[in-house]
Amino acid sequence: MSVTPVAAMVGGASDGRTPRLAFRRALGRLPVGLAPFAAFLGVFLVWPAVGVVVSAAQPVRDGSRPALLEAVSGQYGRTIIESIRLSAITSTFGAVFGTLVAAAVVALGHRRGLRNTVTGFSAVAANLGGIPLAFAFVASLGFQGLYTKLLAGAGIDLNAMGFKMSSFAGIVVVYLYFQIPLMTIVMLPAIDGLKREVREAAVVHGATPSQYWLRVGGPILAPAFLGGVVLLFANAFAAYATAYALSSGASRLVSVQIRFFLQGETITGKANLGYALAAWMIVVMAAAMSANVLLRRRSERWRS
Repeated sequence: MSVTPVAAMVGGASDGRTPRLAFRRALGRLPVGLAPFAAFLGVFLVWPAVGVVVSAAQPVRDGSRPALLEAVSGQYGRTIIESIRLSAITSTFGAVFGTLVAAAVVALGHRRGLRNTVTGFSAVAANLGGIPLAFAFVASLGFQGLYTKLLAGAGIDLNAMGFKMSSFAGIVVVYLYFQIPLMTIVMLPAIDGLKREVREAAVVHGATPSQYWLRVGGPILAPAFLGGVVLLFANAFAAYATAYALSSGASRLVSVQIRFFLQGETITGKANLGYALAAWMIVVMAAAMSANVLLRRRSERWRS
C-alpha cells in the first residue's frame, strides 16, 4: 500500500491518527518557556477582550440597536473623534520635536554625559503620567501656577488668553511632556543606525547636507519615524488618568467616557455603551500597534 505525500511529510500512515500526531509534534516544537506568557495573555488580555466584545454586542436598551453601533453615532461617536484628534496632534508634534532632540543628541555625541542625561530624563518623563503629572502642571501652569505668575509679570497673561489646563489645549501641552521624550527614545537607535559609509558616499558624490537628509537619510529613517508616530498615537489614545485628573472627569475623551458609563451604571443604565466604546478603542489600538510592528520591521532592515 502506498503512502500519501501528506502522511510521508508527517512521518505516519494515512489513518485517523495522523492529524493528531502532527498536532502533538507541532506543540512539542513550541518553547516551554512561552507557556506562562501565553497563560498571562489569555487571562489578562484575551479573556477580558472577549468579555468586552460580547457585552458590547448587546443592545443599550431593550429593543434598541447594538451598543457597538450606538457608540459610533451622535455624541458618543464624537468622543472617539475627539480622542483621535488629540492623539493625532500630540503624536505629530511629539514625533517632530522628539526626532529633532534625538538628532541633536547624536550630533553632539562627543559631549560627555549629554546622551546619558537626555536618555535618563526621557526614560523617566516618557513613563510619567496620571495624578502626579497632572498635579505638576496644575502647580506650574494652572490658574495660580508658578509659571503662570512669572509669565504674567512679563506681560503674558495666560488666564486672560483663556488658557486652562482642563481645556483641549491644556491637555495637549501635558501630553507633549511624555510624547516628546518617548519619541526621543524611539529615534535614538534609528539615527545611530545610519551608517557613516552611506553619508560619506553621498558627500563624495557631491550631495549637500540637505540633499543627503532629503534623498538618503530621510527615506532610511522614514519607517522608524512613522512607526514612532503610530506608537505615540496609541500612547495618547490609551491615556486616561492624566486627562481625568485635569478635567475632573469632564473630558470628552473616550477613555474618560468609558469610566463614566461603567462606574455610573446605576445612574445612566448604559454600561453596555461603555463596553462598546472600549471595544472600538481596542480596534483602534490593535490597528495602531500592528502598523507600528510592520514599520519597525522595515526600519530594522537598514540597520542590519
